[in-house]
Amino acid sequence: EQKYRIALYDYGVKYNIERELQKRGCEVVTIPALTPPEEVVGRFDGVMLSNGPGDPAENVEIIANLKKLLESNIPIFGICLGNQLLSIAAEATTFKLKYGHRSHNQPALMVGTNRAVITSQNHGYAVDTATLDPEWEPYFVNLNDGTSEGIRHKSKPFFSVQFHPEASGGPVDTEFLFDQFIQNIEKCKR
Repeated sequence: EQKYRIALYDYGVKYNIERELQKRGCEVVTIPALTPPEEVVGRFDGVMLSNGPGDPAENVEIIANLKKLLESNIPIFGICLGNQLLSIAAEATTFKLKYGHRSHNQPALMVGTNRAVITSQNHGYAVDTATLDPEWEPYFVNLNDGTSEGIRHKSKPFFSVQFHPEASGGPVDTEFLFDQFIQNIEKCKR
């Protein structure tokens, strides 16, 4: 039995994201990158923003759609490019890294805790957390170079990470993020 219906925006999706959600009892519907928010809000219980290639700032139409999505209270979880797009929609900026993060053993610290996780990464851009709106806060930080590895909204059910929790880094250090997404959905359903 499938408990929740998830809209998975496809920006270059890895299918292990879908599998991780299905393992947690979700029906996952992969939707095109430019699907307007009106076709999502009210029809799904949560939204996944997938990974993908390229300069996030070039995705102007996607970012405009995400800004509208942020006006709703639908739980959102972004991964990699999804993290960067969500950050830009939340008024932050991104920058090109001198050396991209491309490996399976990148350490990241959960901000405000002593919890470090081993992550899998493949990106060339990072979010400038100094430009985040005060409603948002850093979620994870890269322990090698101090760059952002994720953000979360202080009061709404929105969060995203730069690394790949579906990619078995650690090998299961960050799978809990999928559980957190489901918990956000459950809270919104109450």
